Amino acid sequence: MVRLYRSNTDTMKDVDIVVIGVPDESNSHAKRKGTSRAPDALRIASNDSEFFERGGRLIPTCPMSGTLNRKSIFDAGNIPDKHKLRELVTDITLHGKMPITIGGDHSLSTEAIQAVSNAIGEKLSILYFDAHPDFVSSTTNYYGSVLTDSTQSLNFRKSMLIGTRAAEPEELVNAKKVGLKIINPLEIVEIGVKRVAQMIRARTRGSKVYVSVDLDCLDPAFAPGVSVPSPGGLSSTDLIYLLNKTISTGNVVAIDIVELAPDYDISNTTAMLAARIMSECIASV
Repeated sequence: MVRLYRSNTDTMKDVDIVVIGVPDESNSHAKRKGTSRAPDALRIASNDSEFFERGGRLIPTCPMSGTLNRKSIFDAGNIPDKHKLRELVTDITLHGKMPITIGGDHSLSTEAIQAVSNAIGEKLSILYFDAHPDFVSSTTNYYGSVLTDSTQSLNFRKSMLIGTRAAEPEELVNAKKVGLKIINPLEIVEIGVKRVAQMIRARTRGSKVYVSVDLDCLDPAFAPGVSVPSPGGLSSTDLIYLLNKTISTGNVVAIDIVELAPDYDISNTTAMLAARIMSECIASV
């Protein structure tokens, strides 16, 4: 197994953050396959791009915002069956630690969302960074029905879809019905990323927040290696800025990063960006 160099402890005891890989794409309908290879691809990209080797020593790079100092991180390896994710995430949450799950297809979020919600005993706000709402209800139990499948665990009126630009008509109907706010990339350009960050903070204030990052929320110019690319997406710096401002509030209880498709990546661009996103998220905690 590939191990994250960022992992600085050999046990889950007394850690702040637990990274879990889920190499599973069994609920994906994407024509572009290979997200099951994503967790280790992200780890390799992190180890290659976020460390320098000099004089026999590994020297980590620093995040743009926040700090990795005094953060205790444990890489729990890969879970081959995503249905076992629920038990592990429940245990991590009950012990006051933050799970960061790397996929794999987006359906793993259903398991993690329900586990976190049950563990803390309340519905969660969700910030869903995705080109697609994943709010299909005519078909369920797959990567396009995550929000439908997680309805009992989410407070939609304190949640947001960000970067959405490839919605099916029924998904927009479902979002409107439950009061789920959608911010598309054109609106981010129009009102500015700083204003969007303020909107996120206002909407989620007082709630425990689950952050889900489907890498296809990014424009394919920044992230070509995803399973369902959609032009017109977020820039990498805008996404990282929004994540930083969201996570630094202290309300975020879990994070996932999904839908990296290594076989369609170009020079590991997307994998390195995914690694950077994860590091910046950890630094913002």
